[in-house]
Amino acid sequence: MKQWLAMGVATIALAGCIPASRAPQGPVPIEGDSITYATGPCFGRCPVYSITVHPDGTGVFEGKRFTAVTGTRSFTLSRAEYDAFAARLAPYRPTSGQVRYAADNPLCTGFATDMPSVDVTWTRAIGDSQNLHYNFGCRLAKDTRIADALGGATDGLPIQDLIGERP
Repeated sequence: MKQWLAMGVATIALAGCIPASRAPQGPVPIEGDSITYATGPCFGRCPVYSITVHPDGTGVFEGKRFTAVTGTRSFTLSRAEYDAFAARLAPYRPTSGQVRYAADNPLCTGFATDMPSVDVTWTRAIGDSQNLHYNFGCRLAKDTRIADALGGATDGLPIQDLIGERP
């Protein structure tokens, strides 16, 4: 009887184990987490807006200049849309603090003036945050991956009618 009891306890204890191949990778978003994506002005008619999205599917758009909608609007997004947006930005998320790619960054091997910028802030429910500032005038030794990822990050979100046509 003791053997059966011991085997039953062992089975229950092991049932809760998750194999390493199925363990979550990176921080798992929780309800209080958010990502804010804010564009900056350029010399011209670049849309200037900010969005904040949460893994629960809530989002807020604020149109500032050269957008189809000015002011604040709420929107909803699916978990798949949130996850795709977060995944597109994840490779560029600083481990802590702030990272800036602008004229004063020595990694910018060339710099075109009057280009738009984007600020991405990841805020976790526990209170810490990381920030990435990228000016699209920065040239990273012919590496366009960060510009491509940041420039198209919002394409999969349901906000294109709020932004409007891009120049």
